[in-house]
Amino acid sequence: MGNLHPSILFWGLKFFDLGNLVFCLFLAVASSAKKINLVSLPQLLARPILVTDLILFLGFALIWHKIFTIFGLYRSKRLTTWKAEIIDIINATALGALVLFLMSVVFRIQLATPRVVFLFWAYASSTTICARLLLRYFLERLRSRGINLQNLLIVGTNLRALNFARQIESRMELGYRIIGFVDDTWSGTEKFLESGYPLVANFASLPSFLRNNVVNEVVIDLPIESLRDQMTHIIAQCVEQGIVVRCISDSYLFLRKVQAPARLDLFEDSILVTVQTGAMKGWPVWVKAGFDFFLSLLLIAFLSPAFLLIALAIKINSPGPVFFVQERVGLEKRRFRMIKFRTMYKDSEQRQAELEALNEASGPVFKLKEDPRVTTVGRFLRRTSLDEMPQLFNVLKGDMSLVGPRPLPVRDYQGFSQDWHRRRFSVRPGITCLWQAEGRSCLPFEIWMHLDMKYIDEWSLWLDLKILAKTVIAVFKRTGAY
Repeated sequence: MGNLHPSILFWGLKFFDLGNLVFCLFLAVASSAKKINLVSLPQLLARPILVTDLILFLGFALIWHKIFTIFGLYRSKRLTTWKAEIIDIINATALGALVLFLMSVVFRIQLATPRVVFLFWAYASSTTICARLLLRYFLERLRSRGINLQNLLIVGTNLRALNFARQIESRMELGYRIIGFVDDTWSGTEKFLESGYPLVANFASLPSFLRNNVVNEVVIDLPIESLRDQMTHIIAQCVEQGIVVRCISDSYLFLRKVQAPARLDLFEDSILVTVQTGAMKGWPVWVKAGFDFFLSLLLIAFLSPAFLLIALAIKINSPGPVFFVQERVGLEKRRFRMIKFRTMYKDSEQRQAELEALNEASGPVFKLKEDPRVTTVGRFLRRTSLDEMPQLFNVLKGDMSLVGPRPLPVRDYQGFSQDWHRRRFSVRPGITCLWQAEGRSCLPFEIWMHLDMKYIDEWSLWLDLKILAKTVIAVFKRTGAY
């Protein structure tokens, strides 16, 4: 079955934590109203909110969020026990309460007495723990039914790797699907094959397997002393393609050669060193997801008359369907069906082979300025980028974002010659992107790829807004579109 949209899920969780912060502060103050010279709850509610109060609250809310982030409360908890998560929550809320107490001393906040701070910590800890445990229960039930599964590849065929695989499979609520093992032939290979797990690749063919299959995470369990260089090379391959990689190890000194941040996770009796690249993380990612969802919904409603007029023009101009639906490669190389207004005659895909020799674009992509397959209405739609409008439904569904690397057809993806190009699939594809805002279809393929990597590495909400603004300007100027 399909995947639950994680961006919407965690975006909602962030807003819950903010609302819960306000609720717990209010509850703590209300519970102590008589102790802080406020006779009744109505008097507490009638107290005017000053600008300084608002500034202090916003500052504390940002610190609270940062503390939650540092303690990993906005990270995937698939491999973390519920007890460990509760400990993280208690530590995070305790540190947050300490910050509140220090702020009350420094800024002389009369309402934040020691009693209020203690009650706030108790309320915040209890409600956050209950919310996280309910979320864990909900997600575990979904994963047990085959929803929101992650494809897991294990490198190494020793006994510890096999035991790790069995532990993962015995806990269906973790939501992992083991797609196979990778290893070179060694003295224990024959015994491993008796386990029934598939050996899908060796070290030499691993890069090809990663290119051609949906792999969400790679777990490595190899002897460090004898295969240190091999491990480093495999980690680098995963990092290059934006794949999460975990190492079952008691040491992570070998990661010094890999230019990527690492963290320690505990699962059962194993220590996992997790490496995950990409600048798109933290609360801005969830804000981006919420922005995508609500803006695409608003634009669909606002542009619905234009949808009808364009659909009518397409039907009058040439026979065939209104929409052009094509399989594209999206997040984590998963395939999805992208929707556009049809701009070509209905036999356009069958005719592409005869036009390959006229391709004007560099690299694996196909671009032809005077493409004979484009209809009269289609040429106008392309010049104005109105043919892209139906992709708002892809954004609403969660397959795409408003801003991100453009989703490429399967034909173009199969023509990739360098693995670093594939890191673009570590983020959700978008309707517009950095290279479209800079030069649209005029830029060479290699420049496209470098701009996609620049977007991933330097991403921020402000960058998204700038790209959207530049795209609007480029569309009105009709620069570089064909």
